[in-house]
Amino acid sequence: MTQEHQVYLVREKEEKDSTAKIIYILYIASLVFGITSLVGVILAYVNRSEASEWLACHYRYQIRTFWIGLVYVTIGGALTYVGIGYFILLFWIIWLIVRCAKGLRALGKKQAPQGLTSWWM
Repeated sequence: MTQEHQVYLVREKEEKDSTAKIIYILYIASLVFGITSLVGVILAYVNRSEASEWLACHYRYQIRTFWIGLVYVTIGGALTYVGIGYFILLFWIIWLIVRCAKGLRALGKKQAPQGLTSWWM
């Protein structure tokens, strides 16, 4: 294997790593620009099939974060008329930030995120 080929493989791995990082950032940005979470989940679906096992876990975590977050936002939005919805939406904001921070931390350590199937954090 030539040195040029090895450099290409390292860069390819870093790029895939950076895609997962970009998705977490898009999710956090969705707190201001809501549509970015949709872009993030599409990227996660597209990249998960060709990712290594630990990185595929991140994509699964990100996909679950999107869908679970959508459930929280839908319930919170529907219940704002009775007042409790605002608390649910506040919980969702905190939940999303913590979940993305945990994912970014695990990504930096090149590990799969913990609580992969959890609805909590």
